[in-house]
Amino acid sequence: MSDAPANPFDGDGPFHVLVNAEGRHSLWPGFAAVPDGWTAVHGPCERQQALDWITENWTDLTPAAQG
Repeated sequence: MSDAPANPFDGDGPFHVLVNAEGRHSLWPGFAAVPDGWTAVHGPCERQQALDWITENWTDLTPAAQG
């Protein structure tokens, strides 16, 4: 039996949706600090609700132009 912790992205939540300056979205566990360069835009909510929000709101997967 492994002592490795369970994957925090597989749980029931709470979760947040993060967005970075390029417009990329990320599912993020609610207990973890938001990393530099990312902003929480949705949540806290259950995992599936966060994934649904990403699907509905991140329709252009092309990174924003950096300038």
